[in-house]
Amino acid sequence: MSTTAPVDRYFKISERGSTIGREVRGGFATFFAMAYIIVLNPIILGSAKDVYGNQLDGGQLVTATVLTAAFTTLLMGVIGNVPIALAAGLGVNTVVALQLAPRMSWPDAMGMVVLAGFVVMLLVATGLRERVMNAVPLGLRKGIAIGIGLFILLIGLVDSGFISRIPDLAHTTVPIQLGGNGHLHGWPVLIFVVGVLLTLTLIIRKTPGAILISIVAMTVAALVIQLITKLPDTAWGLTVPEWPGNPVAAPDFGLVGQVSLFGGFGKVGMLTGILFVFTVLLSTFFDAMGTILGIGDEAKLTKPDGTFPGINRVLFVDGIAVAAGGATSSSATTCFVESTAGVGEGARTGLANIVTGGLFTVSLFLTPLATMVPSQAATPALVAVGFLIMAGSVRDIDWNDFTIAVPAFLAMVMMPFTYSITNGIGIGFVAFSVLRLAAGRGREVPVAMYVVSAVFVFYYAMPALGLT
Repeated sequence: MSTTAPVDRYFKISERGSTIGREVRGGFATFFAMAYIIVLNPIILGSAKDVYGNQLDGGQLVTATVLTAAFTTLLMGVIGNVPIALAAGLGVNTVVALQLAPRMSWPDAMGMVVLAGFVVMLLVATGLRERVMNAVPLGLRKGIAIGIGLFILLIGLVDSGFISRIPDLAHTTVPIQLGGNGHLHGWPVLIFVVGVLLTLTLIIRKTPGAILISIVAMTVAALVIQLITKLPDTAWGLTVPEWPGNPVAAPDFGLVGQVSLFGGFGKVGMLTGILFVFTVLLSTFFDAMGTILGIGDEAKLTKPDGTFPGINRVLFVDGIAVAAGGATSSSATTCFVESTAGVGEGARTGLANIVTGGLFTVSLFLTPLATMVPSQAATPALVAVGFLIMAGSVRDIDWNDFTIAVPAFLAMVMMPFTYSITNGIGIGFVAFSVLRLAAGRGREVPVAMYVVSAVFVFYYAMPALGLT
């Protein structure tokens, strides 16, 4: 018997048409595609102050971010057996930093996140979360998947510096531009462009390890260019390809366990506290749902009827991840859409997560080395995978039925245009419910869709009602 047979059976590697080699490559690709969170999450949380003027320590935030990503990614691999890695959610960490912390202490704010995680687990245990996911029609699911493809494509273009936001001081209605000033220039952007072309070329030629080969090759090229040109840090964006340097840094676990579950209610009142928990819950709930559905389709883990076998295990781990992020003060942890980089490498099982989680674990002690990969070397993977997701889903939408085509279209365009998976899902849900009612087909809409659509309407109306 092969020594790898138990691993194959447990993770169902052969059954899902994968190999151990593909899973390992996929795990590496996912890690490098999302390693930027090690730098970005501490920047977002560390730049905010709580109601007392306190700021979280940057070094401790790095440790908390990496620790939680490692634990939850490994847990998803072992229990969920899907190639979906987890880390601090970019949308929800902004909510925590800009909405919660200014109204209470940091432990109080993180307590709200933990409570949101408990609610997610309760919804999974009662079957309500799976019922909501199964109520989404197949055409709308495909629209969500395409929206995620467009969203990660935009993330790749923005994080690489290929496109950038035009400052409000420019007094223009055009929100984004090519490069930093309307033109492409500089070595970092060249690294990105060559990386995109290399990645797509290797994919077209069906080269095993295409995405990982591109990431490694462009990182080496970036290191050489940086050593020769000595470009300033600002030229590279989030991470700078510095070498040599001290790759080892001792982790600081000072923020772990610094949580007050109900202290925030005493600061802002019961109603506002509940709304804060609801806001965190909504952000994590539907971001994760969209990501899971999109990656499930791309990895061919869903059945022809759109159902996802074993989805409850995946959803429960996601609930644990939300609570774990609050418990470590790294903000809510959720499923990362960058996992599509690993799926693009052929990953189909939780073994890829074991690799990704293992790399995060090592990064606790080698954070400088993990962040050495510049965003311009990793983001070409997001561009390529974004295209692959869209190409595989657009043909499955019934464009002749406007009651499904319009909501699917709105879901797919609103994700990149609002920079939010949650907004895309919410607008798509509401449009689907309203259009089916208008067409006299209201009975075809599952009750769960009506309930969730009503929740989204309330969520969008909260500012107008003075509830935020």
